[in-house]
Amino acid sequence: MHFLLSGLTLIFLDLTLAGDNALVIAMAVRSLPRRERRIGSAGGAAVAVILRVALTFLTTRLLTIEYVKMVGGLFILWIALKVLVDASEPPDSAPAPKRFYQAIWYIVVADLTMSIDNILAIAATSEGHLGLIIFGLGVSIPFVVFSSNLLADLMNRYPILIYLGAAILGKVGGAMILTDPLVVRMLHPSDTWLYITEGILAVGVVIAGRLICAARQRRANHVPVQ
Repeated sequence: MHFLLSGLTLIFLDLTLAGDNALVIAMAVRSLPRRERRIGSAGGAAVAVILRVALTFLTTRLLTIEYVKMVGGLFILWIALKVLVDASEPPDSAPAPKRFYQAIWYIVVADLTMSIDNILAIAATSEGHLGLIIFGLGVSIPFVVFSSNLLADLMNRYPILIYLGAAILGKVGGAMILTDPLVVRMLHPSDTWLYITEGILAVGVVIAGRLICAARQRRANHVPVQ
């Protein structure tokens, strides 16, 4: 009975986190062809889960390490900006294999950096039981893959969702940066400042992405005078 309750708790933890992770996957694979998108989302999620299982045993004090969440938050912000900029370019502007492996890389790194809290929760709930950890994480894979592919389809149909997704990632990145142990120790940010920073970065990522796209468009349209 205890095993069953622990397993259900792990599934709940993974599905709670799956929303943000599915969004990251959707943003990363959105520009890939449909077949590669499915392979990329499934492969990236699977690799991330395998690494998460290993990290659960190796990083019981991960949240106390300075810079880990800060670097992860900055990486999430970079993904949001890159997706916005890439959305303004023709789909064939980069070779497909390069984009495919880039998508896998983004998924794995972003999933791991966003899953730090989840890793510790899993370690505590599973009490070090490898079978429980694999069971809980494995059940969440189909949900993440399905929802990420659905989100990617919707983003291609309704481009405004790309901006919404980037704003959400900006918010997530801001929260990770402000909750890094180094930032907490030096600045002691209150909940109010946390919410303000999340809002600023959510809007700021979208504005920065638009400005970069506009600058690139001006350079592309500029014809030097002979």
